[in-house]
Amino acid sequence: MNQGINQCDREDLESIALLHLNKQLTILSQSNPFYRDKIFASGLRLPIVDLQAYLRQFPFTNKTEIERDQQKYPPYGSNFTYPVARYCRYSQTSGSTGKPLRWLDTEESWQWMVENWKHVFAAADVTAKDSVFFAFSFGPFLGFWVAFDAARQIGCLCIPGGAMNSVARLHSLIENKASVLCCTPTYALHLANVAHAQNIDLSKASVRAIIAAGEPGASIPASRARLQELWPGARIYDHHGMTEIGPASYECPKRPGVLHIIEPEFIAEVIAQESGEPVGHGGTGELVLTNLGRVASPLLRYRTGDIVKLAEKEVCECGSSEMALEGGILGRCDDMVQIRGVNVYPGAVEQIIRAFPEIIEYQVEVFQQSDMNEMAIRVEPTPDHVDEKLSHRIEQAFKLNLSLRIPIEIVAPNTLPRFEMKAKRWVKK
Repeated sequence: MNQGINQCDREDLESIALLHLNKQLTILSQSNPFYRDKIFASGLRLPIVDLQAYLRQFPFTNKTEIERDQQKYPPYGSNFTYPVARYCRYSQTSGSTGKPLRWLDTEESWQWMVENWKHVFAAADVTAKDSVFFAFSFGPFLGFWVAFDAARQIGCLCIPGGAMNSVARLHSLIENKASVLCCTPTYALHLANVAHAQNIDLSKASVRAIIAAGEPGASIPASRARLQELWPGARIYDHHGMTEIGPASYECPKRPGVLHIIEPEFIAEVIAQESGEPVGHGGTGELVLTNLGRVASPLLRYRTGDIVKLAEKEVCECGSSEMALEGGILGRCDDMVQIRGVNVYPGAVEQIIRAFPEIIEYQVEVFQQSDMNEMAIRVEPTPDHVDEKLSHRIEQAFKLNLSLRIPIEIVAPNTLPRFEMKAKRWVKK
């Protein structure tokens, strides 16, 4: 049995989560300024007897609240359960949708996140025999820092790729016979394109698993297929988490593109965006998470802004009863744009673009014309795949899949920006 699969049934998962939740609520009600008043105002009587009471009575937490709290009590806000002197790790969000959030962790809360990343590695069958290459800059964001510590504790050989350019990373990855690559899906694509341009044969690499995070690309079928084509012999594993919430999911070993929430370390909900009411199996809504082990800087019923689809069945083919999300993270609430009455998510655009293997990179421009949103896309093909009919074929694909006519502009090689971490392909004017 894969050690990343939790075989507890729903009743057991909820029972364990309730135990963790009561312990956390008791601590927060005594010493966390941000949540203390919220707990008392909710009318919850501690200890609570079932999770439904918590889900009915406790209010959501949203990003705007956290931003205001950090503005009111700079620089870190008031969401601390212990004196600040006890905290030893600093992280911050990418700031892609506003001012970066700053987050502090104690040694205990950091270790809880490390244990969650071990679930991610276990689901990908990563063991002490593996060498893991970390192709990221080791900046202040949370993601792969926690992964690095988790791999080290497992006993893996951990190879840092910070302060290297892409060519140097490729040589290091191949020469050190790394069996696992950790990076964003965008950067995995970029590394493969650089390898092609430099005549570096990726079939000589030992990579058997690419664990991608930071973007939803690894769960988009066309992007996943493209990655597996460019990295011979490697399986792509998706994962998602947030700086403020922690590592939250791992990819199902049996069903590629399906994410399991790491329960009972989290209480997970999927709600309708407008009403806040729960969504049933097979429904699509916003993911809400309560982390249960990051007591030092917790989040309760946090509206992540991630759009997900709840699986049809309660028990997955892999045997897990943990919440399963079909297609991983489908998009972000604040990323959706309406073009001539059609709701368009970045994932849908990527699925169409990545179906064209000759496209290296793309950029989406959203602008207003006659008081309506419009969209135009620039695509950069490989130098040896310049096709006069390419723009027409892509336009036809958009018309077929989204019923929209989107103008496509072909640009010269090396025109569009490249990304190591989260790609910023959408330009809104």
